[in-house]
Amino acid sequence: MVRQGWFPVILAATLAAVVLLSSQSLQLGLDLRGGHQLSARVLSSDPELVITAPDLDGVKNVIQRRIDGLGIAQTQIYTVGSDRVVVQLPIPQVTQGDDGEAPEEQVDNTLQQAATQITKKAFLQFGILRPSEVDRYRTLVEERQDASREVLIGQLQLEQLQRARGAGAEQRGAVQEALATAQANLDQLEQDIGQLFDLYPLTGEDLVQAVAEPNPQSQGSYYQLNLTFSADGAQTFADLTKQVASNPNLRLAILLDGRSISEATVGPEFRENGITGGGARITGTFSLEQARELEVQLRGGSLPYDTEIVEQRTVGATLGSDNVRRSLSAALVGLVFVSVLMVMIYRLPGLVAVAALAIYAIFNLAVYALIPVVLTLPGIAGLILSFGMAVDANVLIFERIREELHSGRKLYQAVEAGFGRASSSIFDGSVTTLISCLALGYLGSGLVRGFAITLGIGVGLSLFTSLICSRTILKTTLLLYPTLRQIKYFQSVQ
Repeated sequence: MVRQGWFPVILAATLAAVVLLSSQSLQLGLDLRGGHQLSARVLSSDPELVITAPDLDGVKNVIQRRIDGLGIAQTQIYTVGSDRVVVQLPIPQVTQGDDGEAPEEQVDNTLQQAATQITKKAFLQFGILRPSEVDRYRTLVEERQDASREVLIGQLQLEQLQRARGAGAEQRGAVQEALATAQANLDQLEQDIGQLFDLYPLTGEDLVQAVAEPNPQSQGSYYQLNLTFSADGAQTFADLTKQVASNPNLRLAILLDGRSISEATVGPEFRENGITGGGARITGTFSLEQARELEVQLRGGSLPYDTEIVEQRTVGATLGSDNVRRSLSAALVGLVFVSVLMVMIYRLPGLVAVAALAIYAIFNLAVYALIPVVLTLPGIAGLILSFGMAVDANVLIFERIREELHSGRKLYQAVEAGFGRASSSIFDGSVTTLISCLALGYLGSGLVRGFAITLGIGVGLSLFTSLICSRTILKTTLLLYPTLRQIKYFQSVQ
């Protein structure tokens, strides 16, 4: 009669969720915890060009896609005046990493990544080396190799100092300064190399997809970026490679904001048709972070105007601690009242529902910590609403059990029939709510998306807790305590 196989599964899952919550805290959004604010000014290289409101919205949309691509959830991005875009980032949840990176350094890295996505135009172009610049190109390539080696050495030295506990701030500062100088030299050389190429009408506008993956030729040391073009872009790329293949001294360059980030030769076998298929590959000495950053920039699109960070500051919780405390207190009081009413109305099944609701709460919070979900006040509202739906599912089941008991069925039969016949209604109601959550999550953004995510997770978990956990707990209780197998324990308190 009792499906005892579920009981150890539920117990193990609950213990695992408790361990996860004890070792990993939840991430709170801007309205609950505060965060950082970056203000960027939008500039035009043409002094006569006036940046309109639609232009500013276009910049904001590109920045939004890039920040979302970094995985920084629940950001708030809005325009101010005629030339400002403000980006508010929640404080990331950081811990002492295995590589020795301190939490403060992790926060700084997150801010640096966000600032890079805000200021990099990421204008992708393709060019062919001018025949008259072949010798100059070879000289600059040798200098770039030396500069790349200096950058790599500086990065390794900095990583070693970050792992070393005895390294002082002065020593790290000297290495960081040398690394910045080497990186600036490398950037300038890449800019100089880019000027040796004639540009052709194949840009990031023709790009459909960009995916970073390990470079198989480097045995996992470096990463590459695979590009996929549109139909027109694929034809233009084939024409370009056909032209480069006609001369072994020529190179095809991929330029980002005027800097050559990769050059390649094209074999003579492509002289007739060029490289077809609509794909290209950017190789080089890209680390995972560099390849990922480039992928995010290209996927998010290029910025139509120059941008610069003009202000960076810390912002407090927008709702204030008192409002948050009162909201949470109201939610807890409501849950207590619901639990008391469930016990008074349904007695033993109501007590089982309260236990299942506690398990449901633990599962929800564990999923939030695992994904992770950045909790905002609308997200908490979605969580509380999902609690109500979970209780509503139990009400449907217990009312069905009562109907079966009133019709003359025995207790075990009534319990089994109650869960079985109510499950279809619960499932249909949950599916319709999940469809609404998907629509809100896909079409909405910011706080609306946070509400949809928490509600969707809650509805999905409520199916498991109401149909599996409640049934298992109730049947196990009846099996272990025969004195509770009486109809009076399924009737409301008089």
